[in-house]
Amino acid sequence: MRSQYGNDNVILSDIIKPSQEVLDNGPYIFADILDFKGLQKIVVNHRIDWLIHFSALLSAVGEQNVPLAVRVNIEGVHNVIELAKQYKLRIFVPSTIGAFGPDSPRNPTPNVTIQRPRTIYGVSKVHAELIGEYYYHKFGLDFRCLRFPGVISSDPPGGGTTDYAVAIFHEALRSGKYTCYLRPDTRLPMMYIEDCLRALLEFMRAPSEQLKRRVYNVTAMSFTPEELVDKLSKYVPNLHVTYKPDSRQSIADSWPQVFDDSDARSDWHWQHKYDLTNLVDFMVKDVQENYINVENGERHTLKI
Repeated sequence: MRSQYGNDNVILSDIIKPSQEVLDNGPYIFADILDFKGLQKIVVNHRIDWLIHFSALLSAVGEQNVPLAVRVNIEGVHNVIELAKQYKLRIFVPSTIGAFGPDSPRNPTPNVTIQRPRTIYGVSKVHAELIGEYYYHKFGLDFRCLRFPGVISSDPPGGGTTDYAVAIFHEALRSGKYTCYLRPDTRLPMMYIEDCLRALLEFMRAPSEQLKRRVYNVTAMSFTPEELVDKLSKYVPNLHVTYKPDSRQSIADSWPQVFDDSDARSDWHWQHKYDLTNLVDFMVKDVQENYINVENGERHTLKI
C-alpha cells in the first residue's frame, strides 16, 4: 500500500511498541480500538478515509480468554463500524474459515450457507459480517469483508488453529523435528501471505458497483499436515514429525476443508499466485533468512 499510495499516506497503528524497522518504514501511532474518542481523534487529525481493521483475538487464544475476546472482537468491531459510518470511511474487516461450524458443508464451503461456529472467534466474526452488512444496507456504509483461510507467513504463530503450518517451518529448520497438534489427514484451506495482502488490496480498490455482496470467501489451496510434511522433506530430508492432536483438533474438524471462492473470482477477478509447492519454497527461504540465519548471526541466502 505504501508503495502505491506513498509512505506518509498509510498509517500503521497498534498498542504494542514497534520495532525500529517498522518505525523506519513509515508513520506508526498508538490506537486502542476500545477507545472510541481516541479513534475519532486519529481519523480527524490524520484525515483518514480507509480503515483496515486487523485487531482480534484468534481462535485458540480466544477460547482461553472469552471475556477479552468479546471486548476486542465484538466491542472493537462496533467501535470501528460506528466510526466508519460517522466519518464515511471505506472499512475492511477480515473474517475467516472459522466463521463456519460443524453444520456447514465442508467440501466445498460456499459463500452463502449455514454458519453456526463453535468458537467465540467464529461467533464474533459472523457478528462482524452481519453488522457490517446491516450498516451497508441501512446507512450506505462502504463495508468490505473477506473470509480468509489459514494465512501462512514467516512471522511466528499468533494463536490460530492453522498455526501448525507456520510453526512447522520454524521447528523443522531449527531441529528437524515437529510435534503437530492436528491429525495428519486434517485438510484445511490455506493461503500465502503475499496472496492474502494482494487479495485485500485488489478488493479494497474494486469499484463498489462490481461487488455483488459485501462478504467473500477467498483461498488459494487446501492441504493436510502430511501433504505439507511431504513437500518440506525436500529441504529437511530427515524431518521427523509426530502427531498429538489436542483441543485445536475439534476446532479444525468443524471448519471448511475446501473453500469455494468462485464469487470472488467472477465478481472482482481474484486469482491466487501461490500453490503448495511455491508456498514451501518461499517459506523455507523466508524463515531461514529472517529467523534462523539472524539467530546464528549469519546473513547468507538459501539457494532455491
